[in-house]
Amino acid sequence: MKLNLKIWRQKDRKSEGKLVDYAIDNVNTHMSFLEMLDTLNEQLISKKEDPIEFDHDCREGICGQCGVVINGNAHGSLENTTTCQLHMREFKDGETILIEPFKAAGFPVKKDLKVDRSAFDRIISAGGYVSVNTGQAPEANTIPVSHETAEAAFDSAACIGCGACVATCKNGSAALFTSAKITQLALLPQSQQERKERALHMIMQMDEEGFGHCSNTEACEVECPQGISVLNIARMNYEYNRASFLKFKKK
Repeated sequence: MKLNLKIWRQKDRKSEGKLVDYAIDNVNTHMSFLEMLDTLNEQLISKKEDPIEFDHDCREGICGQCGVVINGNAHGSLENTTTCQLHMREFKDGETILIEPFKAAGFPVKKDLKVDRSAFDRIISAGGYVSVNTGQAPEANTIPVSHETAEAAFDSAACIGCGACVATCKNGSAALFTSAKITQLALLPQSQQERKERALHMIMQMDEEGFGHCSNTEACEVECPQGISVLNIARMNYEYNRASFLKFKKK
């Protein structure tokens, strides 16, 4: 299969980027999208040209490292699929494919398709943790959690932090990611000690990182490879308002 690729090339975050055309004609339909980029890089290296930088790690759709905008869609047009799990059989012979990095104020481009997503790490560090006794593990049934609560927490915890929600949002909002991390802990009894501070600190950090505000277009849920629900954002707003009220009342 032969493809025409328009790929964003950028030397570093201070340089001006541009789209560069590439032609590749030995694409197997069973290749993943990242394997196709690997093949293109092999050709570029053989010509002593600079290979294309892109993020990847496990290539099993669970780590959240991979991520590019393909023909205007984060991770491509296939629903609930990461870039590494998108296969070339989804494209047609001779098709032109536009490949760009996740572009948002909170995700500065490091080089080519590789972006700096360390802002997510700082949001987690601001409050995405729990205080527990590190001694002997307690009996699992001493803190009862209903099946419904456990499932709801797990659904939120399924977020892999890939950043597709940010890349898709017209405002570059990280509300879906942040709300999923807040919700997964807010639902469980083991994490109530930091409940108030968690919501305040994580949302404050999210704003400091330069992410935009949520305007409820729900594009983030559509592009999320894990199908994280926007209802998490409603929960985050509740947790923030609750924490703000308790803080004011304490004063």
